[in-house]
Amino acid sequence: MDAIEVGVLGATGVVGQQFVSRLAEHPWFRCTWLAASERSEGKPYKSVAPWKLATPIPHASASRIVDGCVPGRGPKVVFSGLDASVAGEIEGAFAAAGHIVVSNARNFRMDPVVPLLIPEVNPDHLRLLDEQRRSKGWSGAIVTNPNCSTIVLAMALAPLRSFDIRSVVVSTMQAVSGAGYPGVPSLDILGNVVPFIGGEEEKMQTETLKILGSDGGRSPYPAVVSAHTNRVPVIDGHTMTVSVAFQQQPSIDAVGEALRNFSGRPQELALPTAPRPPLVVSDEPNRPQPRLDVDLGGGMAITIGRLRECPVMHVKFVALGHNTVRGAAGAAILNAELMHAEGMLR
Repeated sequence: MDAIEVGVLGATGVVGQQFVSRLAEHPWFRCTWLAASERSEGKPYKSVAPWKLATPIPHASASRIVDGCVPGRGPKVVFSGLDASVAGEIEGAFAAAGHIVVSNARNFRMDPVVPLLIPEVNPDHLRLLDEQRRSKGWSGAIVTNPNCSTIVLAMALAPLRSFDIRSVVVSTMQAVSGAGYPGVPSLDILGNVVPFIGGEEEKMQTETLKILGSDGGRSPYPAVVSAHTNRVPVIDGHTMTVSVAFQQQPSIDAVGEALRNFSGRPQELALPTAPRPPLVVSDEPNRPQPRLDVDLGGGMAITIGRLRECPVMHVKFVALGHNTVRGAAGAAILNAELMHAEGMLR
């Protein structure tokens, strides 16, 4: 098939760089347009994007002249790595102008007619788009991916819905790359744990239930989530300890089987970015670890380990995901792949 031209809003930031890097060799999408703030407009991308990834800046993008974030200038499909301080107004304007915005920003995540999408978990939420266009008056659309820590938690919980989840307690150990660049000052994080990330606990507690819920998430999943979020001196990878209670206690073997057998629409369609399997369950007593496991499935798999009975809840385990890949750019690209496979981008 002919490649679909796509653009990137907020292309110079860390998430924007992940978009540019991951789109460079994509079999379905061709990145032809990069946009950023007025400070970068009119300049070559390599001169205004302080490259922070281990892989080299893609040759085709390095000399591309950065445009302004002006609706109508770029291709129909745009990925957004914009900061939340500006994303709401800009993304809404692009959707109104007929663009399909696949966003990593938080601004529209809890809007009742905007899909908060994890393709393996709630692909049916894309049905909201027709209603979104009618209610917003947009000729385009917005689809969002969740907060980076929410994605890890929701992916781990999705196979357990069959056991009727009642309550969840989660404590995170989140990488510094989740704070963007330059991020957390070294004197605050080295040899330390910062037990507060603004807004993060609330996102995990609300977004998770929307994703697992019905009617496009407008009927939240009937459970309660309590989150503790912490920043730790790890570069990439959000690790979390999770305890879950159910309406009726399942066996550990049944829970493990549900996690190992979990798959979804992306795997069924063999989407290019889809990890196989989406959940990697480790039997080793000291895994997962960010240094060893964060890049599994090209950074798109969630690793689960230390599954065992919980004396307070019913089961407990450790989950790990790559926060800037599965938790950001990779998640949005997988969302777009699903939309394309379902005929929503042409």
